Amino acid sequence: MSQTVSPASASYAALCAEVRRFHARQMQLLDSGEAEAWAATFTEDGLFAPPSLPEPVRGRAALAEGVRTAHAALVAEGEVRRHLLTTEVVEEPVAGDADGAVRVRSYVQVVATRKDEEPRLILMCVCEDVLVSEDGEWRVRERYVTRDDRP
Repeated sequence: MSQTVSPASASYAALCAEVRRFHARQMQLLDSGEAEAWAATFTEDGLFAPPSLPEPVRGRAALAEGVRTAHAALVAEGEVRRHLLTTEVVEEPVAGDADGAVRVRSYVQVVATRKDEEPRLILMCVCEDVLVSEDGEWRVRERYVTRDDRP
């Protein structure tokens, strides 16, 4: 990992804080079913490659449709899901990358809860993002998710 500033620097700390805020907002949009707002956190041609689908999803329209469909099914089942993104490792912008892409690797726990039932951990994943800044906002250009229980 080539770094342009020291991990102990104020600019690196500020970058990490921005990325944490971005992910917190993004996960809450997903969990609340705000499909268009969640999809808008990706670039227009953003790619999302979850292990549950045979092919990656590309583009905001397809991303939003996926969230609408999944959230409606959860509401019909009476289940609430929370995505808990933790242990982020933020890499410095890649030297020579014209758009200042930042790579982030994190763990995601997905907890499901139904009324009058104990919450249960249903997934443990690794999330690898490539984030870019567009119009002063972080956006996901690429997201790859792998599950710990699958090869």
